[in-house]
Amino acid sequence: MKQFAACALAALFASAIGSTAAWAAETAPQGVIEYANQQLVKLGEEAAIVKAVQEANAKGLTLEEIKKIDEKWQATPGIDDFMKSLMESECGKFLAELTKKTPFLAEIFVMDNQGANVALNNKTSDFWQGDEPKFTESYKDGNGAVHFSNVEFDDSTQAYMVQISVPVRDPQDKTKAIGAICVGVDLDKFDELTKK
Repeated sequence: MKQFAACALAALFASAIGSTAAWAAETAPQGVIEYANQQLVKLGEEAAIVKAVQEANAKGLTLEEIKKIDEKWQATPGIDDFMKSLMESECGKFLAELTKKTPFLAEIFVMDNQGANVALNNKTSDFWQGDEPKFTESYKDGNGAVHFSNVEFDDSTQAYMVQISVPVRDPQDKTKAIGAICVGVDLDKFDELTKK
């Protein structure tokens, strides 16, 4: 009887967590890689994103100034006016609309040429991403590349996600990156929507 109860409990637990357990500690699935290379890379040439990155780069903030903003950002509970301005800008509205149309995009934010946030659909844990692979591996010192994180469980969305970063391209010379975009893909929603 104890063995039956243990098996029943294990089956109940397995059904409760569904397919998400299958994602733990994996690299990005092939379907997500193809989607990124065919669709997400195009975001790096989207007018609203390019314009926002160009404007942020033109401000010429020093890394010291960016890190001060980052400290305040991390210490701020909720969303302050500065964060709201990044969400409600032309680029921020474009990102919000994109996530509405594409439900498996759980998060999306745009970074300048130093890895500072330019626009976002939701508050990120920090303002400056410049020391993280999501920026360094996609900006690539101005050369640009597509970067995939490993699959991780995201506490804020309660979902298994992979972060994909793509470069924002210079409209005058598309071989050069002027910033980067990071997109969090909810793998269960991606799986669900792409198998329909």
